[in-house]
Amino acid sequence: MDLKSDSGFTLVELIVVILLLAIISAVAISRFGGRQSYELYALQEQVSSIVRQVQLNRMQSNMDMSASGAEDLRLVAENNCIGSQSACSKLSETRSDVITSDNYSFSSVPASNSSSPIEFSLLGNPENTASSGVQVTISSNNTSDRAWVCINSQGFVYPSNQVCP
Repeated sequence: MDLKSDSGFTLVELIVVILLLAIISAVAISRFGGRQSYELYALQEQVSSIVRQVQLNRMQSNMDMSASGAEDLRLVAENNCIGSQSACSKLSETRSDVITSDNYSFSSVPASNSSSPIEFSLLGNPENTASSGVQVTISSNNTSDRAWVCINSQGFVYPSNQVCP
């Protein structure tokens, strides 16, 4: 007479199933949780790229900054727009030198807007009121998360997780 019952799972089978469920749930939680912090860092890299693009456009031009058309060579960071002065004033156009966002706001120290943009020299250094450096702040409109992009007095652009020195 055989006393072994074949109706049920062994302890090893149960442990394997529980481990598989734990691994799958850990992967799923990491995919859905914390998305906004990655989104902020991705936006920070995009802002760094836009600043470098405007700076490089200025370095490649030999245009007098008082001339018509120099709006593409000035940086503006205000409300939900960061990019060249002309791109932030004409948001209906599709351009590569601008970022707009309804979830994030942009500001800079010294303050920049359409009437008072940040200008660069032909060497890429910030000029006038921004000659000691620029701090661009990216703020989430939904949380207290912030990130910064710094431009030092020599024109070096870098992302930062804290207020620029």
